[in-house]
Amino acid sequence: MTFFICMPFMASASDISADNTRIEQALLTEDINTNLTQPAEYLGYPLGEWHLRHDQINHYLQLLASESDRVSLDSAGYSEERREQITAVITSEKNQKNLDDIIEYRSNIKYGTMQTNRTNQNPLVVWLAYSIHGDEASGAHAALALSHYLAATNAPWVKELLDDTVILLTPTQNPDGFDRFSNWANNNKGQVIVTDNNHREHNQDWPGGRFNHYLADLNRDWLFLRHPASQGRVAFFHKWQPHYVGDFHEMWHQQSYFFQPGVPDRVNPLTKPANQALSNELAAFHRQALDEVKQVYFSGQMFDDFFYGKGSTYPDINGAVGILFEQASSRGQAQDSPNGVVTLAESIDNQFATSISSLKGAHALRKKLMKYQTDFFSSNIKRYREGKQSGRLVKAHGGATHINELVSILAQHKISVKYLNTVIEDDDINFTPQDSVFIPDSQPQHDLLEALFDKRTEFKDETFYDISTWNFESALSLSLIKKAKPSAKYLSDKPNGKVTKATYPKDSVALVIDWQQAAAAPLLQQLLQQGVIVKYAQKPFSLNVNSGNRTAEKPQTSKQAIKFVAGSLQIPLKQQNFTAIELAEIVATLAQQHQVDVVASASSHAATGMDLGSDDFIKVKPVTPLIITGADTNASETGQMWHYLDKTLGIATTMVNTERLVSLDLSAYSHIFMADGPYHLISDATSRKLGQYVTEGGTIVAQKRALVWLNKRNILNSEPKTSRELNNLFITSGMDYGDQSKLKARQSIGGAIVALKLDATHPVAFGLPNPLPVMKNREISFNLTSTPFIVAAKYENDLLISGYLANEYQRAFANTPAMIVETKGKGKIVALADNLLFRNIWLGSEKVYANALYFVPSQ
Repeated sequence: MTFFICMPFMASASDISADNTRIEQALLTEDINTNLTQPAEYLGYPLGEWHLRHDQINHYLQLLASESDRVSLDSAGYSEERREQITAVITSEKNQKNLDDIIEYRSNIKYGTMQTNRTNQNPLVVWLAYSIHGDEASGAHAALALSHYLAATNAPWVKELLDDTVILLTPTQNPDGFDRFSNWANNNKGQVIVTDNNHREHNQDWPGGRFNHYLADLNRDWLFLRHPASQGRVAFFHKWQPHYVGDFHEMWHQQSYFFQPGVPDRVNPLTKPANQALSNELAAFHRQALDEVKQVYFSGQMFDDFFYGKGSTYPDINGAVGILFEQASSRGQAQDSPNGVVTLAESIDNQFATSISSLKGAHALRKKLMKYQTDFFSSNIKRYREGKQSGRLVKAHGGATHINELVSILAQHKISVKYLNTVIEDDDINFTPQDSVFIPDSQPQHDLLEALFDKRTEFKDETFYDISTWNFESALSLSLIKKAKPSAKYLSDKPNGKVTKATYPKDSVALVIDWQQAAAAPLLQQLLQQGVIVKYAQKPFSLNVNSGNRTAEKPQTSKQAIKFVAGSLQIPLKQQNFTAIELAEIVATLAQQHQVDVVASASSHAATGMDLGSDDFIKVKPVTPLIITGADTNASETGQMWHYLDKTLGIATTMVNTERLVSLDLSAYSHIFMADGPYHLISDATSRKLGQYVTEGGTIVAQKRALVWLNKRNILNSEPKTSRELNNLFITSGMDYGDQSKLKARQSIGGAIVALKLDATHPVAFGLPNPLPVMKNREISFNLTSTPFIVAAKYENDLLISGYLANEYQRAFANTPAMIVETKGKGKIVALADNLLFRNIWLGSEKVYANALYFVPSQ
């Protein structure tokens, strides 16, 4: 039966909204439960006449659940702005009564412990999830219509479907961005619909609705789990362990409709062939549904199945089949396109059509989907053997904070670890219980574990829709032994115990914190906020201290020399505003909170290097950062800076759009941060003001294309090389016309991990691992000129660690500057060729920004 008719475009708001009722009109041809409230009845207007808000969607699902025995609700937690992510659980009344057993069965299937005495515990589970990009709104609207349809119709195929299947409908996966967009679209909608692409309705103000609260693309966060919405969503996935996941999006308005399979040669090699075979079989159902309504479409092009951090690919490495859907976007009510006017009404209908085809296809292939999932996990379900077992022995350079972060991420992905109960030495590395864990290879999530640590550099196709690598060894700066076999007696299922609050000997004169510890930076910020005097070391040193004095109440006689890197912090216990006892209590409380190791010294005398009273210990000044924001800045990278300063360091951070800078007194800010972006909206007056700001003692921390703008405005002397210049590295003579796409792929740096060689004596490099792995995802480097500057880091000669980077780039970047610090008058510019915060998962290099904040102004 055909449900959808593509209606001609109408020019008034009332006509367009009325057209949306064709989904509800389709219900008139079936036996329908008329006691259930339809979306239009709940809203008071036809679905699609106005863009929905997240609260309206949640309230409707709650109403439907109260009216229908087929519908219950589940939650994937809350967004950053405390909007709840509600999912409608739709199945037969019999299945609803057995949901607890079904959930127990589903959540344990990967472990091979599914035995139960109750019946009907293993239905097919289909998860249809919509609008993870907040301004891709048609999916969420379709989900509302679909929830009512599945609850209300008594069509035989639906009743059979619900007997065999649990359907999970999540209308909005990014509630914060969704509401940002819906308010924008509704605020700019008139009585007469404007289809002109230039109309405000179709061109959102910065940052737009795509992103979440911290301006992150949540459809790139499935692996990294930096945001609460993602954490809740992944927990929801593993709770239900679906067989099929439909991931509904919108794309450019000039396009038509896309569904997977994607480009065959761009499937991640770790994805099983059976997964792609099922994707192809499912595609036949989508083709039929769209052909019936004469909606043109394409597949096998443009989009790929490579990066596992997206909603359509995360299922592929977790025992399910994920399918991406992309509908041309109206970005409002209606928008002109080369294929005619794209309307919200038609977009909703298309998403509804492929939602139905997803259900029909999954149900028809349910035995194959179930077998695929069983086979996927059966090869990995092995019990731990007594004695030695192979796995990854992992140590975090950043200490307890980063190893705990790794363990937390792995646990959310259902990857288990073993804790060390003693020091293990392997390959000249000391793996300690405080900063190390063992990750066994033999476990149900083996495939995902391999994906997280994958370091391949060769690919069948060099085109990537997103990044070509993301290995956690580099992102978290881990030291790793891949095929380690520690004895079981050295391992434990639980961590070594609770971190206790330290007490320091009464004869201590100073407390010292090694700066290599990741949490030393947020601890420093809290000390500064309380008015505590803290100094940092410009050079390495060591102290002879009483062994065990980190926790002991009494001094001990045996001495040990402890080495400290440059950047390590000293808190003198003699300060004007605090007694020594008060200071010790403050530091001990914060140290326990942040799991930072603090050493108490009974003397200012150093075993090596400078004494604690030396001028080489510099007082850290309080910081007042400002981030430049607005339409000519990269929203995601700006959000990553904000996330780090706000959530990690805990600094009150001012954000100002470029057009307002000219009216501000910039001297109130110690640092100005500039993320990637063209900065073409900054006026001449503002550029002069920024130049004066640096000359008079301010610090600018800028990266990627911001460096190009600073150079053009004569604020930065160092000359960046941009893509236009770097593209000349590639030979194009004699190239066939059809080879242009391959050339473009080679010229693009979607995301490759490269190694930096640091100048360990420079404050920007203090406390960092050397060499330092960073993610490079833009074509930019520095010209080597005679302009005086200090190179804080350069690319290694053999720089590629993992991912794809054209040989031309590898040769061009080798041994060239990656981080430069320029002096301009009394101030400084910290120039970074790369984003060292990449998606806030690059924990190993994020300290560069803390170094720039706390150490660079003192130089």
